[in-house]
Amino acid sequence: MREAGLALLLLACGCAQARAGAWTQDKGHWQIISSFDLAGASKGFDAQSRARAPIKFDKRFTKSLLEYGWTDSLTFILAPEYSVAVSTWSKTAPVQALDLGVEGGARLRLSDSFGIVSLQATLKYAGPFDLSHGPIQEFRGVVRGSAASAEIRVLYGTGFKLFGRDGFADLELGQRFRSPPLPNETAFDATAGLWLGTRAMVMAQSFNEVSGGDAEPPYTYFRMHKLELSLVRRLSDRWSLQLGGYISPAGQNSLVEQGLTISLWHQG
Repeated sequence: MREAGLALLLLACGCAQARAGAWTQDKGHWQIISSFDLAGASKGFDAQSRARAPIKFDKRFTKSLLEYGWTDSLTFILAPEYSVAVSTWSKTAPVQALDLGVEGGARLRLSDSFGIVSLQATLKYAGPFDLSHGPIQEFRGVVRGSAASAEIRVLYGTGFKLFGRDGFADLELGQRFRSPPLPNETAFDATAGLWLGTRAMVMAQSFNEVSGGDAEPPYTYFRMHKLELSLVRRLSDRWSLQLGGYISPAGQNSLVEQGLTISLWHQG
Protein backbone atom coordinates (compact mmCIF):
# COMPACT_ATOMS: atom_id res chain seq x y z
CA MET A 1 0.00 0.00 0.00
CA ARG A 2 2.85 2.43 0.76
CA GLU A 3 4.37 1.82 -2.69
CA ALA A 4 0.99 2.25 -4.40
CA GLY A 5 0.45 5.50 -2.52
CA LEU A 6 3.84 6.88 -3.58
CA ALA A 7 3.19 5.82 -7.17
CA LEU A 8 -0.04 7.81 -7.29
CA LEU A 9 1.61 10.80 -5.60
CA LEU A 10 4.33 10.80 -8.24
CA LEU A 11 1.60 10.57 -10.86
CA ALA A 12 -0.10 13.58 -9.30
CA CYS A 13 2.99 15.79 -9.34
CA GLY A 14 3.55 15.44 -13.07
CA CYS A 15 1.73 18.54 -14.24
CA ALA A 16 2.90 22.03 -14.94
CA GLN A 17 0.30 24.76 -15.05
CA ALA A 18 0.03 27.51 -17.64
CA ARG A 19 -0.60 30.86 -16.00
CA ALA A 20 -0.68 34.48 -17.04
CA GLY A 21 1.37 36.99 -15.06
CA ALA A 22 0.55 39.89 -12.77
CA TRP A 23 -0.82 42.05 -15.59
CA THR A 24 -4.59 42.43 -15.98
CA GLN A 25 -6.49 42.68 -19.25
CA ASP A 26 -7.82 46.06 -20.41
CA LYS A 27 -11.55 46.58 -20.00
CA GLY A 28 -13.48 44.61 -22.61
CA HIS A 29 -10.38 42.78 -23.88
CA TRP A 30 -9.61 39.09 -23.52
CA GLN A 31 -6.85 36.51 -23.91
CA ILE A 32 -6.89 32.75 -24.48
CA ILE A 33 -3.82 30.54 -24.00
CA SER A 34 -4.43 26.96 -25.17
CA SER A 35 -1.62 24.54 -24.29
CA PHE A 36 -0.80 20.88 -24.87
CA ASP A 37 1.91 18.94 -23.01
CA LEU A 38 3.63 15.60 -23.65
CA ALA A 39 5.60 14.44 -20.61
CA GLY A 40 7.25 11.38 -19.16
CA ALA A 41 9.56 10.07 -16.49
CA SER A 42 11.58 6.89 -16.11
CA LYS A 43 12.17 7.35 -12.37
CA GLY A 44 11.17 9.54 -9.44
CA PHE A 45 12.70 11.33 -6.47
CA ASP A 46 12.29 9.27 -3.31
CA ALA A 47 11.71 10.45 0.27
CA GLN A 48 15.43 11.30 0.58
CA SER A 49 15.34 13.41 -2.63
CA ARG A 50 17.37 10.81 -4.51
CA ALA A 51 16.41 10.05 -8.12
CA ARG A 52 15.96 6.35 -7.42
CA ALA A 53 12.22 5.69 -7.16
CA PRO A 54 11.43 2.94 -9.73
CA ILE A 55 8.48 4.52 -11.51
CA LYS A 56 7.56 5.01 -15.16
CA PHE A 57 5.20 7.79 -16.15
CA ASP A 58 3.53 9.10 -19.33
CA LYS A 59 1.14 12.04 -19.58
CA ARG A 60 -0.97 13.94 -22.13
CA PHE A 61 -2.26 17.23 -20.75
CA THR A 62 -4.27 20.04 -22.33
CA LYS A 63 -5.49 23.26 -20.76
CA SER A 64 -7.05 26.54 -21.89
CA LEU A 65 -6.64 29.73 -19.87
CA LEU A 66 -9.33 32.30 -20.65
CA GLU A 67 -9.07 35.85 -19.27
CA TYR A 68 -11.51 38.74 -19.67
CA GLY A 69 -11.01 42.32 -18.49
CA TRP A 70 -14.13 43.38 -16.60
CA THR A 71 -12.39 46.64 -15.80
CA ASP A 72 -8.81 47.79 -16.39
CA SER A 73 -7.88 46.49 -12.93
CA LEU A 74 -10.15 43.42 -12.60
CA THR A 75 -9.74 40.33 -14.82
CA PHE A 76 -11.91 37.22 -14.64
CA ILE A 77 -10.30 33.81 -15.21
CA LEU A 78 -11.62 30.46 -16.44
CA ALA A 79 -9.33 27.47 -17.03
CA PRO A 80 -10.74 24.09 -18.15
CA GLU A 81 -8.30 21.18 -18.45
CA TYR A 82 -8.12 17.54 -19.46
CA SER A 83 -5.35 15.01 -18.95
CA VAL A 84 -4.59 11.31 -19.35
CA ALA A 85 -1.66 9.69 -17.53
CA VAL A 86 -0.30 6.21 -16.92
CA SER A 87 2.07 5.42 -14.05
CA THR A 88 3.81 2.11 -13.23
CA TRP A 89 5.54 1.54 -9.89
CA SER A 90 8.35 -1.03 -10.12
CA LYS A 91 6.79 -4.20 -11.55
CA THR A 92 3.22 -3.57 -10.41
CA ALA A 93 0.27 -3.13 -12.75
CA PRO A 94 -0.03 0.28 -14.46
CA VAL A 95 -2.30 2.90 -12.90
CA GLN A 96 -4.24 5.05 -15.36
CA ALA A 97 -5.78 8.38 -14.38
CA LEU A 98 -8.19 10.64 -16.28
CA ASP A 99 -8.89 14.21 -15.26
CA LEU A 100 -11.51 16.65 -16.49
CA GLY A 101 -11.47 19.81 -14.38
CA VAL A 102 -12.14 23.51 -14.32
CA GLU A 103 -10.69 26.44 -12.37
CA GLY A 104 -12.21 29.90 -12.11
CA GLY A 105 -11.58 33.16 -10.29
CA ALA A 106 -10.31 36.69 -10.66
CA ARG A 107 -7.15 38.79 -10.59
CA LEU A 108 -7.21 42.29 -9.08
CA ARG A 109 -4.47 44.82 -9.81
CA LEU A 110 -3.58 46.53 -6.54
CA SER A 111 -0.87 48.93 -7.71
CA ASP A 112 1.13 49.92 -10.77
CA SER A 113 3.38 52.52 -9.12
CA PHE A 114 6.49 50.29 -8.95
CA GLY A 115 5.68 47.53 -11.40
CA ILE A 116 2.42 45.61 -11.25
CA VAL A 117 1.20 44.14 -7.94
CA SER A 118 -1.88 41.92 -8.17
CA LEU A 119 -3.92 39.57 -6.00
CA GLN A 120 -5.50 36.47 -7.51
CA ALA A 121 -8.10 34.12 -6.03
CA THR A 122 -9.37 30.93 -7.70
CA LEU A 123 -11.49 27.88 -6.98
CA LYS A 124 -10.96 24.56 -8.71
CA TYR A 125 -12.81 21.28 -9.07
CA ALA A 126 -11.29 18.42 -11.02
CA GLY A 127 -13.41 15.34 -10.63
CA PRO A 128 -11.99 12.07 -9.24
CA PHE A 129 -8.44 12.54 -10.56
CA ASP A 130 -6.64 15.89 -10.31
CA LEU A 131 -3.24 15.46 -11.98
CA SER A 132 -2.23 18.98 -11.05
CA HIS A 133 -1.87 17.94 -7.44
CA GLY A 134 -3.27 14.62 -6.24
CA PRO A 135 -5.79 12.01 -7.44
CA ILE A 136 -8.41 10.50 -5.16
CA GLN A 137 -7.59 6.90 -4.41
CA GLU A 138 -8.80 3.96 -2.37
CA PHE A 139 -7.33 3.43 1.10
CA ARG A 140 -8.30 0.32 3.11
CA GLY A 141 -11.31 -0.15 0.88
CA VAL A 142 -12.64 3.40 1.28
CA VAL A 143 -12.46 6.12 -1.38
CA ARG A 144 -10.93 9.20 0.20
CA GLY A 145 -9.94 12.64 -0.95
CA SER A 146 -11.39 15.69 -2.61
CA ALA A 147 -10.37 17.33 -5.86
CA ALA A 148 -11.74 20.72 -4.75
CA SER A 149 -9.21 23.43 -3.88
CA ALA A 150 -8.98 27.18 -3.25
CA GLU A 151 -5.91 29.30 -3.96
CA ILE A 152 -4.75 32.78 -3.03
CA ARG A 153 -1.82 34.15 -5.05
CA VAL A 154 0.21 37.38 -4.87
CA LEU A 155 1.83 38.44 -8.16
CA TYR A 156 4.46 41.02 -9.07
CA GLY A 157 5.49 41.93 -12.61
CA THR A 158 7.84 44.51 -14.06
CA GLY A 159 9.58 45.39 -17.32
CA PHE A 160 13.30 45.93 -17.84
CA LYS A 161 15.97 46.55 -20.48
CA LEU A 162 18.84 44.10 -21.13
CA PHE A 163 21.43 44.71 -23.85
CA GLY A 164 19.06 47.27 -25.30
CA ARG A 165 16.23 44.74 -25.59
CA ASP A 166 12.85 44.81 -23.83
CA GLY A 167 12.19 42.20 -21.18
CA PHE A 168 9.86 41.40 -18.30
CA ALA A 169 9.90 39.50 -15.02
CA ASP A 170 7.01 37.98 -13.08
CA LEU A 171 7.10 36.55 -9.54
CA GLU A 172 4.21 34.70 -7.92
CA LEU A 173 3.65 33.30 -4.43
CA GLY A 174 0.54 31.23 -3.77
CA GLN A 175 -1.09 29.19 -1.05
CA ARG A 176 -3.37 26.34 -2.08
CA PHE A 177 -5.93 24.90 0.36
CA ARG A 178 -6.95 21.29 -0.28
CA SER A 179 -9.55 19.10 1.35
CA PRO A 180 -8.24 16.08 3.33
CA PRO A 181 -6.54 13.70 2.82
CA LEU A 182 -4.55 15.83 0.36
CA PRO A 183 -2.05 18.25 1.89
CA ASN A 184 -2.16 22.01 1.46
CA GLU A 185 0.49 23.40 -0.91
CA THR A 186 2.68 26.46 -1.24
CA ALA A 187 3.69 27.51 -4.75
CA PHE A 188 6.41 29.86 -6.00
CA ASP A 189 6.71 30.59 -9.72
CA ALA A 190 9.12 32.89 -11.57
CA THR A 191 9.15 33.92 -15.23
CA ALA A 192 11.56 36.08 -17.24
CA GLY A 193 11.15 36.96 -20.90
CA LEU A 194 13.39 38.83 -23.34
CA TRP A 195 12.38 40.04 -26.80
CA LEU A 196 14.95 39.12 -29.46
CA GLY A 197 13.27 41.39 -31.99
CA THR A 198 9.79 42.59 -32.76
CA ARG A 199 8.31 39.10 -33.22
CA ALA A 200 10.35 36.60 -31.16
CA MET A 201 10.82 36.26 -27.40
CA VAL A 202 12.77 33.75 -25.31
CA MET A 203 11.20 32.87 -21.96
CA ALA A 204 12.58 31.04 -18.90
CA GLN A 205 10.32 29.81 -16.10
CA SER A 206 10.61 28.09 -12.75
CA PHE A 207 7.66 26.26 -11.15
CA ASN A 208 7.91 25.11 -7.52
CA GLU A 209 5.45 23.41 -5.17
CA VAL A 210 5.97 22.33 -1.56
CA SER A 211 3.27 20.47 0.33
CA GLY A 212 2.31 21.07 3.92
CA GLY A 213 2.68 18.52 6.67
CA ASP A 214 -1.04 17.81 6.86
CA ALA A 215 -1.19 14.90 4.39
CA GLU A 216 -3.16 11.83 5.42
CA PRO A 217 -2.39 8.26 4.25
CA PRO A 218 -1.74 7.23 1.57
CA TYR A 219 -0.53 10.74 0.65
CA THR A 220 2.67 12.22 2.02
CA TYR A 221 4.89 15.30 1.96
CA PHE A 222 6.38 16.24 -1.43
CA ARG A 223 8.42 18.91 -3.21
CA MET A 224 8.30 19.57 -6.94
CA HIS A 225 10.66 21.85 -8.92
CA LYS A 226 10.54 22.42 -12.68
CA LEU A 227 12.55 24.54 -15.11
CA GLU A 228 11.11 25.46 -18.51
CA LEU A 229 12.67 27.21 -21.50
CA SER A 230 10.56 28.27 -24.46
CA LEU A 231 10.44 30.46 -27.54
CA VAL A 232 7.41 32.63 -28.29
CA ARG A 233 6.82 33.72 -31.87
CA ARG A 234 4.34 36.47 -32.68
CA LEU A 235 2.38 35.31 -35.74
CA SER A 236 0.21 38.43 -36.03
CA ASP A 237 -1.15 41.23 -33.85
CA ARG A 238 -3.57 38.76 -32.22
CA TRP A 239 -1.87 35.36 -32.46
CA SER A 240 1.34 33.99 -30.92
CA LEU A 241 2.86 30.50 -30.73
CA GLN A 242 4.96 29.15 -27.83
CA LEU A 243 7.22 26.08 -28.09
CA GLY A 244 9.17 24.84 -25.09
CA GLY A 245 10.52 22.05 -22.97
CA TYR A 246 10.89 21.44 -19.23
CA ILE A 247 12.77 19.25 -16.78
CA SER A 248 12.60 18.49 -13.06
CA PRO A 249 16.13 18.89 -11.65
CA ALA A 250 15.19 18.30 -8.00
CA GLY A 251 12.34 17.13 -5.83
CA GLN A 252 11.10 14.83 -3.10
CA ASN A 253 8.43 12.16 -3.57
CA SER A 254 7.93 13.59 -7.06
CA LEU A 255 8.82 12.79 -10.66
CA VAL A 256 12.14 13.18 -12.49
CA GLU A 257 10.06 14.51 -15.36
CA GLN A 258 10.82 15.81 -18.83
CA GLY A 259 8.25 17.28 -21.16
CA LEU A 260 7.46 19.26 -24.28
CA THR A 261 4.81 21.97 -24.45
CA ILE A 262 3.11 23.92 -27.22
CA SER A 263 0.77 26.86 -26.61
CA LEU A 264 -1.29 29.07 -28.87
CA TRP A 265 -2.04 32.60 -27.60
CA HIS A 266 -4.96 34.64 -28.93
CA GLN A 267 -5.80 38.17 -27.83
CA GLY A 268 -8.88 40.23 -28.56
